[in-house]
Amino acid sequence: MGCCSSKTADETDNGGRKSNPNAPANLKLSSPVTTKPPESIPGRGMPLHLQTSNSHSIGSGSATSPTGVRYSTDPGSAPPPTANNEQKAYVARYAYQARTKEDLSFEKGERLLVVGVQESDWWMAKSLKSQREGYIPRNYVAEALSYEAEDWFWGDIPRAEAEKWLLADINKNGTFLVRVSSSQKDSLSLSVRDGESVKHYRIRRFDDGSYYVATRITFRSLQDMIAHYKTQTDGLAQTLSCPCPRNAPNTAGLSYRDEWEIERATLKFTRKLGHGNFGEVWEGLWNGTTQVAIKTLKTGTMEVDDFIKEAQVMKRLTHPNLLQLYAVCTLEEPIYIVTELMKHGSLLEYLRRGDGRYATIHQSIDMIAQISSGMAYLEEHSYIHRDLAARNILIGEGSVCKVADFGLARVIKEDIYNPREGTKFPIKWTAPEAALYNQYTIKSDVWSYGILMYEIMTKGSMPYPGMSNRCVCHLDILCVCMLQVWETTLNNRRKSG
Repeated sequence: MGCCSSKTADETDNGGRKSNPNAPANLKLSSPVTTKPPESIPGRGMPLHLQTSNSHSIGSGSATSPTGVRYSTDPGSAPPPTANNEQKAYVARYAYQARTKEDLSFEKGERLLVVGVQESDWWMAKSLKSQREGYIPRNYVAEALSYEAEDWFWGDIPRAEAEKWLLADINKNGTFLVRVSSSQKDSLSLSVRDGESVKHYRIRRFDDGSYYVATRITFRSLQDMIAHYKTQTDGLAQTLSCPCPRNAPNTAGLSYRDEWEIERATLKFTRKLGHGNFGEVWEGLWNGTTQVAIKTLKTGTMEVDDFIKEAQVMKRLTHPNLLQLYAVCTLEEPIYIVTELMKHGSLLEYLRRGDGRYATIHQSIDMIAQISSGMAYLEEHSYIHRDLAARNILIGEGSVCKVADFGLARVIKEDIYNPREGTKFPIKWTAPEAALYNQYTIKSDVWSYGILMYEIMTKGSMPYPGMSNRCVCHLDILCVCMLQVWETTLNNRRKSG
């Protein structure tokens, strides 16, 4: 990054120690971490030189970033044992309450043993605390003695996302996390809350394997470094206080069985969340243990066989900004769709009546970017949403946005869902080629995304207010005229009259 000074591999710092660009960061430890006073190098008494940007390199010199960093880009992808008889120890990053009799409950920080090669998303494990065995979600644990097992290690998250979490209201000055650098994927960054901003510090290594932020002080491990900066700033903007808290991730399916068709008797409806053109949405419990959202579809809305085919594709699409589909009930009508539960409901209601009313321009742009990320994933998989709008975006903890109902428009019966006046077709969000000729492509979703951006920036206002569907379909000439009079290049701007 431009604000971080660097040297070539042949240069040494002011203490005479050479930094090695090929020194592996070796994030996975092979022995228990012990703490000792940080090693000092010549130049400790020299004044610190702080960069003025939000991305900081402390000290009079810095080294080329290391290569060979070993980390999991997906915090939910702890590596399994590599041999059938190998035992490997793991640490629980989150608490988990058993959902079935075959599951294993455990507390955060509990040590677990996994035996043999297990490539699925649910592992058979044994708790060293309770001595019980059962299935555990793979993305709830990390290999013991690895940096992924530390509360402060967030893995490969974007810089902007780190800032969003650190600036949450519950966090105080000094709240911090360590992440993979956004600009250099083979190095790490320390991100620290400082008032209403976040400071980012590059973590580098010397060829002897030691870590440093300031070249005056080196540490044998990241744990040693964190412990040091918890007691003194030593050049940082704030003393490190506590790791940035985060929510437990979704599991891959409801249980290790990953049953696609579940029994209706396992669902309990607890609270109605809303209703729409094609059914209702309820908060509920699966198996008496797991909070879920249950979408009920009105009888006759769609052909069951068509829905099952579409839902099987939908379940395979997984992304942080797509609503996770857990299971369905299709053996009788009404059809039930069981998904993860999002705390704040639809984006439309969030913008009109929730905290979204007070969203800043930066928070609004963040929501737009999250939705873009989810839609880009759908595009990569050649999947068309067909009904992208604020009402079909759901909001969770930390203002996480997730695209919902992708693909459902494809299987709704044609006589219910078409562009005729008076029907339930969302023409104000629909691209002209789709509204007029029923031609849907990825580009149709792009048009709808533009309308969705308008909804976000206007706090949930109705697009084309006061206009009927028929009027909206014939605005092409007016749009061209408006763009001509708003031409930014003076000489290209249309004349009056």
